[in-house]
Amino acid sequence: MSRIGNLTACCITVVLSMFLLSGAMAQDTEEKQAVSKVSLEKQKLYELFEKKLNNVQFKGNFTVLGREQKGDLPKETYTIKSVKKLAQGEYWLFTARVQYGGKDITVPMSLQVQWADSTPVITLTNANIPGLGTFSSRVVIYKNKYAGTWSHGDVGGHLFGTIEPAPAEVKDK
Repeated sequence: MSRIGNLTACCITVVLSMFLLSGAMAQDTEEKQAVSKVSLEKQKLYELFEKKLNNVQFKGNFTVLGREQKGDLPKETYTIKSVKKLAQGEYWLFTARVQYGGKDITVPMSLQVQWADSTPVITLTNANIPGLGTFSSRVVIYKNKYAGTWSHGDVGGHLFGTIEPAPAEVKDK
C-alpha cells in the first residue's frame, strides 16, 4: 500500500473512531438522562405516596376464607398517621393505629412497598406486629381505594375499601 493509501486508511480509521466514540458518548448521555428522568419520576411517586397516606383511614371490609359469611361483611378501620420513605431500599415507616381483636394500638412499622409501574403495593411477609402477632399481606393502593389479601397464621382472606381523610379526633389520638 502506498503512503497516500496508508494515510487515507489512517484518516478513515480516525474518523470512524471519532464517529463511534461520539455515538457512544451520546448513548451514555442519553442513558444518564433516562436514569435521571426515572429517578425524578420515582421521587414524584414517593412524594405523592407520602402525601396521600398521611392522616388517612383505610375503611372497608374483610373476608375470612373458609368461613361461611352470613349478613354483612366484617368491617375494618386502620388509621395511617404518617408514612415516610426510609433510606434502605423500598422500605417505608408507617405509623398506624390498628384496632383489631379488641386491641387498639399505635405502632411504627417498617414495611416494604413495591411498585407495579405507578401503583404501590404494601407488602408484609411474616411480619411480627408487636401485640398483634405475625401477618402477611399484599395491599394494592389505587386512587382512593385499597384491595388485597391477608393472612395471620393459618387464617387468611381478602380486604378492600376506601382511603379517606382521618377525622380530627382520630388524628389527635
